[in-house]
Amino acid sequence: MKPRISMITLGVQDLKRSIAFYEAGLGLPRMDSPPEVAFFTLNGTWLGLYGRDALAADAQVDGASGGFAGFSLAHNVSTEQEVDEVMAQAVSAGAVITKSARKTEWGGYAGYFSDPDGYLWEVAHNPLFWVGPSDGAPGDAA
Repeated sequence: MKPRISMITLGVQDLKRSIAFYEAGLGLPRMDSPPEVAFFTLNGTWLGLYGRDALAADAQVDGASGGFAGFSLAHNVSTEQEVDEVMAQAVSAGAVITKSARKTEWGGYAGYFSDPDGYLWEVAHNPLFWVGPSDGAPGDAA
């Protein structure tokens, strides 16, 4: 059986603006994609950007509904310094900080920003559990 790859697709208001935010602003590697969608490779998954109305139509739901979507995306890094670097990079690209990076009650260090379409991203360092690919060290996620 082939390994499965998860993909997160965000419905965005302005595809060109969002491509610029993720590609130029955050430096995510963009894949070759048709003009109506953009794909970015992430560590173990993909990120897809698709027009909000087109994505709503594809899912057969009302694209006009708003408010908090009930989820956030997370980007995990190796150090507290990397959290601060990614948060600063996001702000430079046009993100809005919703919670500045700080020590957490669970022993980590994390903050939140919202992208140009209001999607929440948590940037976190968890010294107790690494969620990235295993480098063979004990305790690493496989």
